[in-house]
Amino acid sequence: MENNLTKELLINNLIQDGYLKTPAIIDAFKNIDRADFIPKDNLNEAYANYPLPIGFSQTISQPLTVAFMLELLDVRPGERILEIGAGSGWQTALLSFLAGENGKVLALEIIPELKAMAEANTSKYGFIEKEIAAVFLADGSNGYPLEAPYDKIIAGAAGNEIPAAWKEQLKVNGRIVAPIKESIVVLDKIAPEEFKQREYFGFSFVPLVKK
Repeated sequence: MENNLTKELLINNLIQDGYLKTPAIIDAFKNIDRADFIPKDNLNEAYANYPLPIGFSQTISQPLTVAFMLELLDVRPGERILEIGAGSGWQTALLSFLAGENGKVLALEIIPELKAMAEANTSKYGFIEKEIAAVFLADGSNGYPLEAPYDKIIAGAAGNEIPAAWKEQLKVNGRIVAPIKESIVVLDKIAPEEFKQREYFGFSFVPLVKK
């Protein structure tokens, strides 16, 4: 049964199926344990390759989807990243691992209880204490202009389009990876007002919560 999966088996399956490719991202998956970001009721399903509830009608994303989006995002050490929708903090911690000691991950969460959960879970790895990660209570659709610009922006919930605020807050040569309806969209900023877009179809996400 899928519930009996181990972390190693999950990672090996994601590698075999071509979702995990980059050594740094494989390393992040090995070091940041999904079980640390899941409510106790679902712990036996921590390594199953499907989304799990974290309360407040939100989920921790399917490992396959997280791997796919992180491969597209291509985080480099030292980068400044904006994450829209921290949830329980799993992706926040993965991003923090990839950005490293000189990087910065600013995660936005609109639901106060999940903001607290993401902070507590990310703290298990010292990322908050080392000031690599910070979680803010905010409406992600507006981005976070106070700390802009960003090298990369990633969202964990789906909207109907990429908000203008995200495009403005992205550096030139930066990248956005975000779910739009049933697709994952990659947007590269090649000039101040010029973007190149790719789209990957066939995904399902919870909707982006706005004020």
